Amino acid sequence: MFDILFPKLHKEGYRFVAIASLLTIFLLFISNTLGTISLIITIWVYYFFRDPDRNSINDNNYLVSPADGVISQIIETNGPKELNLENKRFTRISIFMNVFNCHVNRVPTASSISEIYYKPGKYFNASLDKASEENERNYVKIKNTEGEELILVQIAGLIARRIVCNIKKDDKLKKGDRFGIIRFGSRVDLYFENYKLMVTLNQKSVGGETIIARKI
Repeated sequence: MFDILFPKLHKEGYRFVAIASLLTIFLLFISNTLGTISLIITIWVYYFFRDPDRNSINDNNYLVSPADGVISQIIETNGPKELNLENKRFTRISIFMNVFNCHVNRVPTASSISEIYYKPGKYFNASLDKASEENERNYVKIKNTEGEELILVQIAGLIARRIVCNIKKDDKLKKGDRFGIIRFGSRVDLYFENYKLMVTLNQKSVGGETIIARKI
């Protein structure tokens, strides 16, 4: 029960919670109404940066969700040109995270990091199709245990202005390991091939736990 009411906080959240808490204390001296509103916002900030532990399936034949949210798009498309994969076909799943979802991002399978590429951009609503091409985003190319390439893309949203990636090239990660966070409303795209889809459009997903696809 304690972990539900007071979940672990991601390290990116400490500064924001501290600022919101200090502002709440200041406003309470001025107005109970303003102080109460600020307190509610502080609680929301705390829960936004929550970082719960997750239990991933112990089988590398399956991909797990890289984020909490709703599966907003499933398409067949070429890979990102930023990674020179525009002539290769992938299945792409987009997971939209609203401001109430946990925003910690996780790797979908045991893998090594082969490339990371950050691209500045605009801040359209992350649920829109053009967000994948025009918004601020961070590409992470990974290789699974069989040497196959998968692509993770962190995409900033309408409110988000900061993509955090906590990994580096050649890191080796286990399935469900955390690799970053996006602040305040955003999206994660996952590109893969040679896996059979196991989710549907508009389905809710839990990062690190929901099974996205099964190896063919």
